[in-house]
Order: sequence, then structure tokens, then C-alpha cells
Amino acid sequence: MPLLQSIVHRLDPTLDGERLTLTAAPQEQAAPSDDPVMTSLVGALNDTYNTKPKGWGRFADEGESAGPLAVWLRAYLAGEQSFAELSMALAERLSKQLQEQLSVSGYLVISHQRQGDTETLLIALVHQREGIGINSEHHAVPAAQLNTSQLTLAARINLTQWQSDAPSAQYVSFLKDRGGKKLAEGLVALLGMEEGVDAPAETRTLLKAFSDYVEKEDYDDEVSREKTDTLVDYANEQLRRGEPMTLEELSGLVNEQQPKAFYEHIRNADYGLSPEIPPDKRTLSQFRRFTGRAGGVSISFDSHLLGSSIEYDAAQDRLIIKQVPKQLREQLTKKD
Repeated sequence: MPLLQSIVHRLDPTLDGERLTLTAAPQEQAAPSDDPVMTSLVGALNDTYNTKPKGWGRFADEGESAGPLAVWLRAYLAGEQSFAELSMALAERLSKQLQEQLSVSGYLVISHQRQGDTETLLIALVHQREGIGINSEHHAVPAAQLNTSQLTLAARINLTQWQSDAPSAQYVSFLKDRGGKKLAEGLVALLGMEEGVDAPAETRTLLKAFSDYVEKEDYDDEVSREKTDTLVDYANEQLRRGEPMTLEELSGLVNEQQPKAFYEHIRNADYGLSPEIPPDKRTLSQFRRFTGRAGGVSISFDSHLLGSSIEYDAAQDRLIIKQVPKQLREQLTKKD
């Protein structure tokens, strides 16, 4: 992950606790090739960011939601504004947006990076924690450390997707933790964006579409498990990379012999899914299929149904199905 630019500013509350103050970096950071520690820091922040719940969207074109960030980015990418100037404008606007959130003090890391053909801009507020280290004389000494695993405020812009101007692209993401609603609102205002895809809801709908597809194709248990593993592995890889799942790409992985089959199933059944879906880690971690076959009985269902529409009575070793599938119910109630 080559770093193209990076800089660090500092946000702190005033002594009276009334507002945030910004301490700018004395100079633009050294080039990544000269600063492997900064490269490592940004890499750790990206890894943490990829695993967190996020909101997704795109820059608002007009109205109250629109902000100046898109204009600043265009000027920077066109060479009309330096990275240091862009970062200062971002830091000043963020400090104003978060005046009432004084607990957010820390180091504001802003980086422009490239991975493969994709360029992104990362904005992350990192807290510092006190620890203990060993000095050159082998004595224990206080040692401050950045807590890269506990991000509460961060956003990332996929600059490549944004510049492609694809109408359905959700190229802006931001941390959306349940306990940080005010911080998320401040970030949305800073970014000047409109929220689009609901990642948890879209991921749940995708998993429902997949379950329906597996049932429709009547795959045996082994094939069903293989395809489930394929979907989850792909989703987790995109999650690790910080990129959305693409329905057409996923369709080709799920059924290599008929690469369009799963995609056409989604479109024909009108699930209302976006062409690109940001994977939601929490939803994915709860998804797997229980399958079993013995004595002429074959059972297969998604794990998230256990405890709701399906119950397992361990004492009597029996499954209780509360909502019998319509097709099965019609067969059971059909009269001779």
C-alpha cells in the first residue's frame, strides 16, 4: 500500500473545556519511502477501519448536505492546492463540526494512498495511551503509544470511484458505531455527503437472496456448503480490503459454470439490491448453514433462523419449525 501523501495534526480541548483547538503539523510529512513508520501506522489504521461498522454514501450535489470537501479535493488532485493546504482545511472544518464533542481529542492522521489501481483518502482521529517501555539503559520508562485498534472517528474516500462518476457508486464511507452517533453526524457534515447503502440491511438481503438461490437450485449438502463458504470468503476478503462486494463478480464465484445465474436470480426476484454492496462484518459472522441428511430426511437452513423460526430441543433431540415453507406446506396439506 504505497503512501502518496500523509500528515498529522493535533486536536485538543481548551483548558476551560469550551472548544477544540487545532495544532497544525509543522511541515508536510516525509515521503513514504523515507518514513516506513508512517506507512506502518496508516496500514494499521486501514486494517482497523476495514473491520468496523460503517455508513456509506456519496457527495451531495446540492442542498444543505453539500459541503466544500469535493471542491477542495478537485483542487488538490488538479495540482491547484497542496496536500498540506487540503489537510488544514479538513482539520479546521472538523474541529468546528465537533466543538461539542471534546472527548475526541487526539492526532488527526490524513493520508492519500494507493492500492493497486485504487487511490483513497483516509481521515482518522487516533487517541494516545500511556504505556511502559524500556530505554537504552534497560530501565522501565513511560512510553506513549497510539491506540490504532480503537478508532471512533474515521472516514475514507475512494478517489478512483469518485472520479469515475458511476451513478450507483458508494465511494464515501465513515465509522458508524452505535455509541458514536454525534461523531458520525459530525463526519457526515464534514464530508458533505448523502448516506446511501445501508450495509447491514443490504448484506442481510444478499444472504436471503443466496439462501433462496441455493434452495431453488436444490444443491446437495456438500455443494451448498461449498457455495456458502465461497460467498463468505469473498465477502471477508472484500471486508479486509475495504471494498464493496460486486454482485456480478460474486455471481461468477458462486456458479463458475453459469456465472450469470445468481446475478439473474437476484434481478428476476427483484430483491432491490445495489450493484455494489459494502459487506457488514457483524451480519456475515452470524451467517452459515446447518445441513444434515439421514434416513430419508434432508434438512438445511440458515443459522440465523435458529432461535426464531426454528428451535432445537436438545433434551428430546428434535427440531421445531415454526414457519413451514409454503411449498412444503402445500405438499403436506395436499389431498389425494
